[in-house]
Amino acid sequence: MSRPGLRARVTAAFAVGALLLAALMALFSYDLTRRSLLDERERTAVRAAYYDAAVVRSGLDTGTPDVVAVLRSLDTGSARRPLLHLRDGWYARTADVGASSVPVELQRVVADGRPAVQRIRLDGQPTLLVGVPLPGELGYYELTSLREVEDTFQVVGLALTAVAIMIAGAGAALGWYATRHSLRPLTAVADAAERIAAGDFATRLDPTTDPDLTRLSSSFNEMVDKLVRRIDRDRRFAADVSHELRSPLQTLAAAASVLTRRREHQDERTATAAGLVADEVARFQRLVDDLIQLARTEQPAHRETVDVVELARSACRERSLPESLVEVSDGAPHRWWVDRRRFAQVLLNLLENAERYGGGPVAVRLGVEDGVGVLEVDDDGPGVPPADREAIFDRFVRGRAAHARAGTDGTGLGLALVAQHAAAHGGTAAVLDRDRGARFRVELPGAVR
Repeated sequence: MSRPGLRARVTAAFAVGALLLAALMALFSYDLTRRSLLDERERTAVRAAYYDAAVVRSGLDTGTPDVVAVLRSLDTGSARRPLLHLRDGWYARTADVGASSVPVELQRVVADGRPAVQRIRLDGQPTLLVGVPLPGELGYYELTSLREVEDTFQVVGLALTAVAIMIAGAGAALGWYATRHSLRPLTAVADAAERIAAGDFATRLDPTTDPDLTRLSSSFNEMVDKLVRRIDRDRRFAADVSHELRSPLQTLAAAASVLTRRREHQDERTATAAGLVADEVARFQRLVDDLIQLARTEQPAHRETVDVVELARSACRERSLPESLVEVSDGAPHRWWVDRRRFAQVLLNLLENAERYGGGPVAVRLGVEDGVGVLEVDDDGPGVPPADREAIFDRFVRGRAAHARAGTDGTGLGLALVAQHAAAHGGTAAVLDRDRGARFRVELPGAVR
């Protein structure tokens, strides 16, 4: 499983923190409320029990009283049930309470002349039992139902739980909002990095956007400046070396040409050596030309309106290929917004690659898909294995078809130039499957208006 992003982790942390805080506050509030309600109910029950015990004691002092009548004279309502323990037994107003309702230990405490209070469960219901001692080791007991108090506890618990959940949701929302705004500078850094990777080396961060991120912005801009200077230095070095090599290479090419023309006056071994020298010098010249082109690819594309259909037909004529290879999809415009030099180089390199390694081109297609200009070149060769389809667009890398042809004189830069020119347009270059051969596809966003 993939690790959640920073925004998700911060939001979860806010939510968990808010939930823990709300849970602690809810537990504290619940405990405080529970203690307060129970203490208040206990004090009320004790006062009422003492009052009722005094009434019963007065009634018993009349001589031979009717005990049941005395108990029925008490104003206890439906929540309190009196129980009287006399020498001749237990008396109650209803049959649902009796001696078994009072714990033995509490009976012993009351018989010793000490009042007692205890919470019990009677018939599954919470009940508060108050025992008041009477003269002669007798006792008056009063059972007060705590059902309403317990219902109140449930309502309070549900309310506090709901509040805790709401606070956790509010914490998550606050975390999402905070991360959205706090990560906005990082989003700006990521966007700037993507634009720089796409070739826009003029991109910089504004150091005045956030005072707390001034150091980050300044360091980022300094890094980009150093990177641009290094790229420019490497590009100038490659261009300078290539230009410096052109003159001696032209001299070598002229000398090799002379040797080649005088081959009939040379012995077989010398003629073979002269031919090898001429071939290597020609290959070296192509390599230098490709290096110069590669150095130029670092520059931004200079787009203009170009008749790409005529440009494709011209590329075919230049390679002595039939113009009928060029196909235009229905509704596709002939004029695209591209860099003429780069697009022409892409066409020539793909055609040359098809001739050298793909058995020759069989189609050159120009079309539009979702507003993106698409150039495809099909060949009739062995195709490109899936393992090589990304590597062949790297510099100085040749596919297996190239290695299978021992006599090839390629430089390994042709497809790298195609990928660089496509990237300069903000596009991509790739190889697709065909029933026979390979299909090289170049996508150029913004080429069709």
